[in-house]
Amino acid sequence: MLLACVKRLEAVVEEETEALEARLPVDLADLNRRKSQGLLELTRLTRGLDTATLDATVAIHLARLRDKLARNQEVVALHLRALEEIDDTLARAALAAESDGTYTARASLRS
Repeated sequence: MLLACVKRLEAVVEEETEALEARLPVDLADLNRRKSQGLLELTRLTRGLDTATLDATVAIHLARLRDKLARNQEVVALHLRALEEIDDTLARAALAAESDGTYTARASLRS
């Protein structure tokens, strides 16, 4: 049961990471829901788990999942920074379009 959960979560994380890296259209809400559900399930399954008793296959998959989650975090953070930059650019453009120039610095007209 734990191994199946880890494999499902690996697949979702990998799907999201690859889609963001390739800049493919993706349903982020669905991916986020599936990822959250998988993380919740993993948390419940591993609560009170003695890591010394883990099967080698499960341990390998957990290590791979950890690496995939770290990469996913990097890609999601980059994606969010890009969205913030786009938002800032659009906000500045909207303010500039609304301004009549009254309070902006004017270039000197001297030759």
